[in-house]
Amino acid sequence: MIVEAEIQTDTWGPGALSKVRDTRRRHQETVVAQRDRYIQQNHYFYDQLKQLLQFIVEPGKRVLDIRCETGHLLASVRPEYGVGVEISDAMVEYAQREHPDLRFVQSDPEDLDLNENFDYILFNHIFDTVDILRTLDRIKRHCTNETRIVVINYNYAWTPILEIASKVGLRSQFVEPNWVSENDIRGFMKLAGFRPVRKHRLMLFPKWIPGLSPLLNEVLARMPGLRRFCLMQIMVARVIPEPKQEKHVSVSVIVPCRNEVGNVQQAVERIPSMGDHTEILFCDDKSTDGTADEVRRMIEAYPEKDIRLLEGPGICKADNVWTGFRAARGDVLVILDADLTVMPEELPIFVNALLTSQGEFVNGSRLVYPLPDLAMKTSNTLGNKLFALVFSFLLDQRIKDTLCGTKVLWRKHWQRMEMNLGTWGIKDLWGDYELLFGASKLHLEIVEVPVHYQERIHGVTKMTKVFSNGVRMLRICWHAWRRLEG
Repeated sequence: MIVEAEIQTDTWGPGALSKVRDTRRRHQETVVAQRDRYIQQNHYFYDQLKQLLQFIVEPGKRVLDIRCETGHLLASVRPEYGVGVEISDAMVEYAQREHPDLRFVQSDPEDLDLNENFDYILFNHIFDTVDILRTLDRIKRHCTNETRIVVINYNYAWTPILEIASKVGLRSQFVEPNWVSENDIRGFMKLAGFRPVRKHRLMLFPKWIPGLSPLLNEVLARMPGLRRFCLMQIMVARVIPEPKQEKHVSVSVIVPCRNEVGNVQQAVERIPSMGDHTEILFCDDKSTDGTADEVRRMIEAYPEKDIRLLEGPGICKADNVWTGFRAARGDVLVILDADLTVMPEELPIFVNALLTSQGEFVNGSRLVYPLPDLAMKTSNTLGNKLFALVFSFLLDQRIKDTLCGTKVLWRKHWQRMEMNLGTWGIKDLWGDYELLFGASKLHLEIVEVPVHYQERIHGVTKMTKVFSNGVRMLRICWHAWRRLEG
């Protein structure tokens, strides 16, 4: 006769997970009084983390911090409206006393339902979360298509060191932490309907030693190869939204031009209709060859097309493009250089990449298909390839062509980028670096579209003074290297 063993509901099935949650909640209640002491003892570590979070999270936004502890990280990003979530009443009460201007809620992250959306959601203490996937599902309920999710995690390789630190009192203790790798997090993200946009790695040495800590954490920690050994891994992700229908968006094509009279009619005739409405904005930058008069002639010759002539400031291409961006009325902004070396017929590919959520900033790449002999000088080609390597390192993603003039983005994102113009140490005369670095600063997903680059038929190139322009670009990259990690 077989006797079935009685199964304890708190050690088997979902009950076992509830028991783990209760154990972690009770443990947190016992360490509330000491938590601030640990934070103060490790102020260098937390100051570095806060600095990075302040770089990622724009101030004055709606921010949700899951597993917020005492609320110190949430307060550091200066939200307009901030909500912190913790698993114990004791920690919530402590955080609320410390930060009365913020709101704190007691909830297991797997059960969270605030019935409101946020611009940024911080997911902290992922190693102390019982069910990561269910938590990400709950996070998604509080997202819009623009929300950035910031997952703060320890490097899996540091597991033995962190466990020793907890045992000897250098780090707070936790109940059976689950250590997850970067690939594990990517898998969780994919299952929950998120897509990583960018990852940050922080600190090779979490303690302060004058001279040594800055060298390790501000220089060596950013080097290829070495940065994989950093203690902290912060991954920024976004929701994968439903594709937008073309009939629901309008498109503004900005054509910066200076002495391009021979290309104006070709541009008007070849720019395709995109979205439910397409406007063409010629930004004439003090031309002396009659370009503006030719645009006026096209306005009269093609009354069925929405063509406008804007007067550029006559300073540089970048300021000319910004003139067009500020005057644009469309949902989508498209830059098409007036030399037409990028075929206007390929613009719908860029717009479609945006509408189908393949990316949030679409950059053209001229270095995939073969180049005609006269399309780009050898020095320009070599410079482009060099800066592509620099950008790939700075942005931590593959960028093949940094200076292709054709770029497509949402106007709402440009309006956020505009606040950061001119913050890269030296003026960007062309605007390409401002846009790429601006997109990275906002943690937009950047995607490249290969184009068939052709020879110029009319006019002459404005990309001269290759050496001096190269030095200027290197200086911009140097400042970006110092700033893009906060």
